[in-house]
Amino acid sequence: MSTTKILITGATGYIGGSVLGRLLVHPESKSFEIVALVRSAEKAAKISTLGVKTVLGDYDNLALLTELASNADVVFEIVDCDRLPPNEALIQGAKQRFEATGKAPILIHTSGSAVIMDNAHGLHGNHKVYSDLQSDEIEALPDTALHRNVDLAYLKADKEGFAKAYIVTPGCVWGLAKGPLVDLGVQHTQSMLIPYLLKAAIARKQAGYVGLGKNIWPLVSNADTADLYIIVFNAIRKNPDTVGHGRDGFYFAEKGEFFMYEASQAAGKALKELGILDSEEATPFSEEEALKYLGPYWFVFGTNSLPRGERSRAVGWKPVDGKDGFLASVKADLVEILKASPQQ
Repeated sequence: MSTTKILITGATGYIGGSVLGRLLVHPESKSFEIVALVRSAEKAAKISTLGVKTVLGDYDNLALLTELASNADVVFEIVDCDRLPPNEALIQGAKQRFEATGKAPILIHTSGSAVIMDNAHGLHGNHKVYSDLQSDEIEALPDTALHRNVDLAYLKADKEGFAKAYIVTPGCVWGLAKGPLVDLGVQHTQSMLIPYLLKAAIARKQAGYVGLGKNIWPLVSNADTADLYIIVFNAIRKNPDTVGHGRDGFYFAEKGEFFMYEASQAAGKALKELGILDSEEATPFSEEEALKYLGPYWFVFGTNSLPRGERSRAVGWKPVDGKDGFLASVKADLVEILKASPQQ
């Protein structure tokens, strides 16, 4: 069996670590030569014990990114869906790989369902539903949409023919990460949205939401999300001509949806149960509070995003973790936050 050279970025990240864990136990893993870009020498040493070659560096070292990608048959980009220069550097490396081998490398890039979000200010859940099979409608998204600048770079590379691009596009990813990299203590275990809401509630001394909290977001567990990367990867390896790429290569990850006020209520309930807050009631943030506690991207917490992962399911993805698990996971996230900052 020929060797497949794989580059993975974000190997210590919340999603990337889970993807790497699955590559390590893949039935064909003995034929993989995996290189992971890692920022920390300490973490790199631990990851090396898993049989992964590690390279110290980060997304500011563009020349290194290009060099690493130029030596890879497959690139899993799982770090940054908004910074264009590092992604362009990876794409340039893929072009060099193509020029050297005559074979288009595989680029599996991570975007996010915010690319289809509106700006409902939390006032309603009325928004267009996008299927990942609707290539024309996805292609018509404005260039100014969040994450779109980077998505377009991958689409351009695919169109020019020197790479095949596949864009995994998760909704709100939830659940504590598990696997060998967590066991080594090198992987981030938490996502962003729920911890943001919990930390904001602790600082504000009350759970909150934007507007009326009636906006809707898709949910997908960390495990189901990581599985999708491997499902797409396997499908490409088995029969690449049947797997959509480029403009037909968006793979939405979702297993249900939730109103934002439901997430805030779950946060309030968990905080009360653990004695952090006196009341579990969630109330609207003022705009000043939202900026203070959620940061400059606070408006995202008031948007709608309604993707449907029909292409993802068509290649064999079968997500299992739904809304009940999502809401129940909030308390586990809080426990992790308290472990890291017991003074809270």
